[in-house]
Amino acid sequence: MDARNSTTTVGIVLAAGAGSRFGMPKALARSDGGTPWLELACQALVDGGCADVVVVLGARADAAERLALSDATSVVADQWETGLAASLRTGLASAQETGADAAVVSLVDLPGLRPDAVRRVLEPFGEPDTARSALARATYDGRPGHPVLLGRAHWEPLAGSVRGDAGAGLYLRTHGAVGIDCTDLGGGDDVDRR
Repeated sequence: MDARNSTTTVGIVLAAGAGSRFGMPKALARSDGGTPWLELACQALVDGGCADVVVVLGARADAAERLALSDATSVVADQWETGLAASLRTGLASAQETGADAAVVSLVDLPGLRPDAVRRVLEPFGEPDTARSALARATYDGRPGHPVLLGRAHWEPLAGSVRGDAGAGLYLRTHGAVGIDCTDLGGGDDVDRR
């Protein structure tokens, strides 16, 4: 395949929070089998079609960094404690350093997220020009969820629009993000309590 006609995608895992309701940073959580949630999140993005993965850390970043895939890029969000917006801005800034056409954003607290959901969200946007302007998100039983696909054209305006503990939701709604049903794949529920 001609590399100029091949879409590249970077995955972004938001994992900076302190996890106050959870009792610890979710970046340090493990599945019942002992696999770190951070590793599960990275692997779902890679297996779903992301060429690179950026992990955004904050609380207990030193300990969490060791739990991501070895080839993931870990960055620490300045002012992560101010909320989700700081993490999202940090992830998008790191993505800017790649040549990716689009980013797939997910959260560390979705240990059931399957690579199939990532592939399904990416599938309609296979051409680089389409991917660069893409805006889509997985939905589960009609509810918006993750992963979220952000074409490169949206990275700067989105980063400039988010504040506090709000993520991309308002931007996605006001800019007509396409909902892609992933109900049959499960894994869309975040885990807030142990």
